[in-house]
This record gives sequence, C-alpha cells and structure tokens, in this order.
Amino acid sequence: MIKTAPQLAVMREAGRLLGQVFSMLDSRVCAGQSTLELDAAVEAFIRHDLQARPASLGQYDYPFCINTSINEVVCHGMPDAKAVLKDGDIVNIDITLEKGGFIADSSKMYMIGAVAPKARRLVEMTFEAMWAGIRQVKPGARLGDIGHAIQSHAQANGYSVVREYCGHGIGREMHEEPQILHFGRPGTGLTLREGMVFTIEPMLNQGSAKVRSLKDGWTVVTRDNSLSAQWEHTVAVTADGFEVLTLQEGA
Repeated sequence: MIKTAPQLAVMREAGRLLGQVFSMLDSRVCAGQSTLELDAAVEAFIRHDLQARPASLGQYDYPFCINTSINEVVCHGMPDAKAVLKDGDIVNIDITLEKGGFIADSSKMYMIGAVAPKARRLVEMTFEAMWAGIRQVKPGARLGDIGHAIQSHAQANGYSVVREYCGHGIGREMHEEPQILHFGRPGTGLTLREGMVFTIEPMLNQGSAKVRSLKDGWTVVTRDNSLSAQWEHTVAVTADGFEVLTLQEGA
C-alpha cells in the first residue's frame, strides 16, 4: 500500500506520460470521430510514441485500451465503430498506462461542439467535486473526509453520486487497497499516510444515482437515462499534502 520514494518516481513518470496521452487526444476528440478510432489512436501513441503499455487492454479480459462513456453512460463504455461522437455529446475517456512496472489511471470529460448549458454545468461541477476530494488529501486525514467533500459539493449543486463504483489504490496492480468512496462522513475510515497512492474518480448524475449494466457486461448507464459525468486523477499522499501524478502538461 505504501510506495517508496523510488517507486513514486516511477509512478510519477507513468502519470506524466498519461498526461501526454490526453494532450494528444485534445485535438482528436471531436464530432465525426468514432470511439473505436480514438481507441486505436491511444494504443498507437502509448506503444510507439511513449514506449509504454496500455494497461487496460486485457485486464479482466477487457478488449480495448480505453473506456468511452457518452452522455447517459456512467462508466466502462466500450469503444465501437458505430459510436460516432456528435455535436452536443459529453464523453468521458478513461485511460490507464503502465511504465516501469507501475500504473497510472486518469479520466477526462470532453464536450463536443455546442453542449447544452445543463450538460456543461454537470461536467464542470463534477470536475469541482473531484478537486474538492483531492484537496482533503494529507497525512492524518481520513478516507471519509474525501468522500464527504465530494458528496457535499455534488448534492449542494443538485447532483447525485454513484455509489456502486469508487476510486482505488494503485501501483503495480491497477486495483489495490484501499477503496476510495465518493460519499461518507468526515473523520471516519482509514487514516491517510505518506506514500499512499490512489485514484479519486467521482461519477455524478443529473438525476437519480441508480445505475444498471448493459448486456455487454461492461457498460454502465443511468437507470433514468439522465446524463452522467466523471473525472479522475491518480493522487499520492505527500509529507504535507498531496501530489496529483496525472496532470496534463500545461494544464
């Protein structure tokens, strides 16, 4: 669970490279692109340009490098040649990258063309909720502090928090302990220690928090077909606070 300084250095490099993947995507995610085309672009960039490994490919028998979750899709959307982005869509792209034996994990929302104000607000408030959770991270804080900050921000702005999926410890494995819930009570849960590394990745819905899984075994959608948004970063606990390992360069 606790990463050494040399291990953190490797994870920092994996996170830096993952930030470059999103920078590459910024000019590619647009109307007319299929999510399968985006998956191919990410795989080629990670393997050939960055000399790294797309960690999601083959994990739990998942056949793609990225998740592409459009509009009412909460998470784990599968790339598809028929899933072509169109004006007004919001889409979450979730990517993992392994370099030097350690994994970084991040996701980002993209707004395609002229997005409705309500959809734009959901995307922006979800981003703020993620950062409200990240800002709680420091030695001695509790996991419940993170969840409470996210939940409070979401509910104050009229959104529900998906409870079935959470953040997670990360390192040599994509999913390690502890689980990072995006709801909770302050002052409860595991105490944070320097060297812990985990993801914070809240999913907020416009309507009900209830979700359902599709027949493909991966795709999760809102039960009431309301819009959903998610942001994610990999975060390390430092001696006096936190370090976000997956920030984009220049962002």
